[in-house]
Amino acid sequence: MGHDDLDSRVHDRVALDEIALYAEVLTAVAISERPLTLVELDNALGLSASAIC
Repeated sequence: MGHDDLDSRVHDRVALDEIALYAEVLTAVAISERPLTLVELDNALGLSASAIC
């Protein structure tokens, strides 16, 4: 099956979500003057302290 047959309206939601998370991390790294701490990385990913085991 060629790529010409694919419906351009159909997207891989999981892949798009991963790209969005990666963009959030890259943005946080770009504005930081030092390596991110684990807490800062979690914050960039939208994780709360209660979600961390």
